[in-house]
Amino acid sequence: MNEEIRTETGEVEDPKRRTFLKYMTIAAFAAASAGALRATIQNIIPKSAGITGFPQLLLVDSATGKAITTPDLKVNNSAIVTFDYPLQGEPNFLLRLGDSSGSDVKVSSVSVKIPASGKTFQSPGGVGPYESVVASSAICQHLGCIPPIIHFYKPGTSIPNGPSGSQNTNGLIHCNCHGSTYDPLKGFGIVTGPTQNPLPNVSLKYDKSKDQYYTLSMVGPTIYGHSSDLSGGNPLSSNTQAEVTTQSS
Repeated sequence: MNEEIRTETGEVEDPKRRTFLKYMTIAAFAAASAGALRATIQNIIPKSAGITGFPQLLLVDSATGKAITTPDLKVNNSAIVTFDYPLQGEPNFLLRLGDSSGSDVKVSSVSVKIPASGKTFQSPGGVGPYESVVASSAICQHLGCIPPIIHFYKPGTSIPNGPSGSQNTNGLIHCNCHGSTYDPLKGFGIVTGPTQNPLPNVSLKYDKSKDQYYTLSMVGPTIYGHSSDLSGGNPLSSNTQAEVTTQSS
């Protein structure tokens, strides 16, 4: 025999009604949780940038708005020179590479291995009057550390927890988060792990008549934290220029 359940007023409560109300409460809670989860997921998953191709942008000085020219780029600059591309908040190194005496070094196009996938890609090589200017993503491909934690060490410089100064003959990019090291002279390929991906390269264009530099595209592995280089962020505020900034290392 089922035990009667009475309300505070002494009335007999209908078990079916109680079950129905219980179900509705659970359903309401589930719906609210689903809505919260959806909002959380939307905040976690970046929205598409809404661009379909890599923009060609003139590199300009963020302080003056004037186009970057070769004299503006110091050989083996120990300061951190970056520009966002192809989306806002996606920093890239801009380097003018040289030897230990400070003379420009021609950067040739090379085949770069991607250990994570076993594939290779062809680096774009250097541009400019000495073919010594190159660019790459400034986001470490291991866990996404950004400048100044990851930065360029000029030739002969001692690298903390990285290759010794004697090994750093060409200048290297090293991340102090976990020790990943990249060689900008060889398509930003891997020198030391734990990264399994080289830095994505930025293809640059040089206008000899004006001594100006332009972005063209990205080559190599996808920028860290993105499913594709053109999604997961916001377009740059200008569709004609990319601002170059300089900060001390």
